[in-house]
Amino acid sequence: MNAEFTAEEQAFQAEVRIFFENEFPSEYRDKVNANIRLSKEEIVNWQKILFKKGWAAPSWPVEHGGTGWTQTQRHIFSTEMGLVGAPEPVPFGMKMVAPVIMAYGSDEQKQRFLPDILASNVWWCQGYSEPNSGSDLASLKTSAIRDGDEYVINGSKTWNTYGQYADWIFCLVRTDTTVKKQEGISFLLIDMHSPGITVKPIVLLDGHAEVNEIFFDDVRVPINNLVGEENKGWTYAKVLLTHERTNIAGVPRGKRRIKALKRIAAETSDGFSGSMMEDAAFSKKLAEIEIELKALEYSELRTLAALSVGKAPGPESSILKIVGTELAQRIDEIFVELSAYNSLPFVPEQFEDGFEGEALGPGSSAASALTYFNNRKASIYGGSNEVQRNIICKAVLGL
Repeated sequence: MNAEFTAEEQAFQAEVRIFFENEFPSEYRDKVNANIRLSKEEIVNWQKILFKKGWAAPSWPVEHGGTGWTQTQRHIFSTEMGLVGAPEPVPFGMKMVAPVIMAYGSDEQKQRFLPDILASNVWWCQGYSEPNSGSDLASLKTSAIRDGDEYVINGSKTWNTYGQYADWIFCLVRTDTTVKKQEGISFLLIDMHSPGITVKPIVLLDGHAEVNEIFFDDVRVPINNLVGEENKGWTYAKVLLTHERTNIAGVPRGKRRIKALKRIAAETSDGFSGSMMEDAAFSKKLAEIEIELKALEYSELRTLAALSVGKAPGPESSILKIVGTELAQRIDEIFVELSAYNSLPFVPEQFEDGFEGEALGPGSSAASALTYFNNRKASIYGGSNEVQRNIICKAVLGL
């Protein structure tokens, strides 16, 4: 694999960089740098800016509104986006359900759903995990009983990210209880405004309801919202999860966070006569993280190269998921180490728009502990890392 960009790719990189510098709103950039959450409206507005440029869905086929970029161009685009701190499009519609609809959905479903996903006219969320079905996802119990031209849905989903904003949810539901558990699951698209749906927020340590529990009480869903064949949903779910695990690697975000670590370390005393960046043990730790991130980047590029010739991401996506999430958690630990006692105070308002107080410590250090605790979930969602190791043992090592 040639790691050098061609002249054309370097020109493309410059074009992308200039676009982000000029088009990513400065007020959004300031909020990201201050650890202030962007609102739903701001996230959607940014996605519409990308849509207007024609860059909303780099990984989509051209016939559905994709860019037609090479895998290298996509990598450049994602890297530049991560380095500037611009949020990637909400993945549940663009990167999760859309590829499933493209691969297995009917022509009517493609025409109905894909244009609105591309233009960010609708917000999607995911209905996979249940209170008693997380890593063992195939044990899910939310039922879909056929009644004429409809399914009647009963059950609940949990750890649903930003479901309070969603217009639609893609769900795994049980349509047959008489077969092996993986063989009785179907993939449904459900309007979140349907009667019988209740959204209950789950407030996290930082006071923010990032995730939710969703209850379905006799919710009626048209049969036309079934993707693919009944009882084949587990096959489609695995395709979606491999894409999700590849995206979790988070190399561009890691690069940006390491850059922030270096800046904060240069401003933080080592307790003697220099900065933390001059501390040999700390510099060694940071260098090891940076080297591992570079290795992860090359592994991701190899996966993208396979995708470029039409292959679906396979068990290597599990490797990316494990390494990417655990590396991100190690970066969290270094932020806490640098913040020291400044990471202890919890001022919830400092993460909200309009906060006029003073952030504590260099780089808003009070956020570091909350980020650390919040990101512990990264090694669980998308399939726990323990389960991913089992997948690797079976699919790669043959154990």
